[in-house]
Amino acid sequence: MTEGSTTGMDEINKTRDILRDKFEKLEDKKQILKAVELRKLYDGIRNAPPEDRAAYGQAVNSLKLDVQTWVEQSQEADEEISPIDITAPWGVNSAADRRPQFLPAEQGSQHPLTTEINYICDIFQRMGFVVEESREIDDDFHMFESLNFPEDHPARDDYDTFMTDEGLIAPAHTSTMQNRVMQKYKANLDKGEPIAAVVPDRVFRNEDLDATHEHTFYQIEGVYVSKNVNVGNLIATLSTYMSEYYGQQLKTKLQPFYFPFTEPSFEFAIERPDVLRKDNSEEQKWLELGGCGMIHPNVMRSAGLDPEVYTGFAFGFGVERMVMMKHGIEDVRHFESANLKFLRQFS
Repeated sequence: MTEGSTTGMDEINKTRDILRDKFEKLEDKKQILKAVELRKLYDGIRNAPPEDRAAYGQAVNSLKLDVQTWVEQSQEADEEISPIDITAPWGVNSAADRRPQFLPAEQGSQHPLTTEINYICDIFQRMGFVVEESREIDDDFHMFESLNFPEDHPARDDYDTFMTDEGLIAPAHTSTMQNRVMQKYKANLDKGEPIAAVVPDRVFRNEDLDATHEHTFYQIEGVYVSKNVNVGNLIATLSTYMSEYYGQQLKTKLQPFYFPFTEPSFEFAIERPDVLRKDNSEEQKWLELGGCGMIHPNVMRSAGLDPEVYTGFAFGFGVERMVMMKHGIEDVRHFESANLKFLRQFS
């Protein structure tokens, strides 16, 4: 252990004591997650000596998790949950004719989005990716801080992002899982194996609804980290997936963009079929499917990975738009309409 790492660990232990003292005095325990002391520790990761960054970053993340545990335990202690009568309405004293009757399973079928998500995951699994579940409610750290969002970024405004009064967030993207995936599978790197995972789940955005936009939709996040990973690997991965999913070679377009969590960043699009075009303009020629890019060094450090040793790429795209392209569906709102005539086309 170097002298710098010893000093860094002393700083983290000292900060732990300070945070605990503050936590005990706070009425709103959740405010401890916004403590300036925590932010200073994360800022210190980039200034740590290269040989100490991984250990320092892991220790900072461990402290953050401990602080979150303090908050969760305090909330559990304060909550009073009323009992539920688990026998109703199936209790022995309920009349048989009043008990709910379930429809037989053979009368149902999978929703087309479920079928397509399973197929998409199968393709990526055959490409060497594991499948992880996301969360439909998350915290500020995984939604913004771990993804290198600056404090004044407009996405942090509840005008754009759905937030609860308690500070919890309905994820606007499955990128909230990047930090968790990299930490969960970082041992792969020590064995000379990559971190390779995809994450399918619902996301939520304050969107105006139209034929190609919904406020609630499904997204697939992809994360790949190893040594010497470059943009060419990213393009090859997406091209291979697209060709397999659509069963044909498609015209695709990659153009520079900006995301806080990738550098360089790109948007990728594929040629829009006639059924989805409003006119013949260049804008209507392409359907933007999602974003991608090389994982930002700050995001790597936040997960305890050294960006001087490892590089990686990430991508995210909307499932509904993929399915619309595949089946020539003209309006994304059909998927949530419960219109049996529409849904039975996929049975």
